[in-house]
Amino acid sequence: MTDTYHTLDGSGRAEHTVDGSRFLAEAAAVASRAAAEETIATVRAREHKATHHCSAYRLGVTGDTFRYDDDGEPSGTAGRPILRQIDACDLTNTLVVVTRYFGGTELGTGGLARAYGDAAAAALERADKVERVVRTPLRIRYDYDDTAPAERVLRQFDADVRASEYTDVTTLTVGVRQSEVDAFVDAFTNALSDRGDVLRVGR
Repeated sequence: MTDTYHTLDGSGRAEHTVDGSRFLAEAAAVASRAAAEETIATVRAREHKATHHCSAYRLGVTGDTFRYDDDGEPSGTAGRPILRQIDACDLTNTLVVVTRYFGGTELGTGGLARAYGDAAAAALERADKVERVVRTPLRIRYDYDDTAPAERVLRQFDADVRASEYTDVTTLTVGVRQSEVDAFVDAFTNALSDRGDVLRVGR
């Protein structure tokens, strides 16, 4: 089961000039299609005098969602080369926008593909990378007397506490690594001798 992925930790920018045309590349981490489109719109508004704003992004833990846009350049000369650079870095939840200011010289399809790809690669190289862990939210509940064994299990699985409520019982919402959920449930149940409850949030 895949429960890790690589993405950007921040952003990266680079400028590439070919025969008078300036290619301004920006790489950024994005968590959704809406976030990607918003970032593209922001770049387009900021660099509104540019000739083209070509882009590509890949989304999701397994990278199944992707989109690329040539924005008026000849088909296949901009968006796909940008996406290839994202894939070459084995990244997801990642967007690259390359803005072109036309310099007066036609570059041809091969020249365009190289220019957009090189600009994207340079921006990605300047961005920090990070490995993210996919965590499943669980809600656990236990009595005060079971605090010690419950906390031992939380530490054992490096679970992160996202919310807490303390009444006559303790209720926590925790994030557990996706591939370890079943093992966590078994360990929690055994440690508390079936006195605690575990619920998968949203199910």
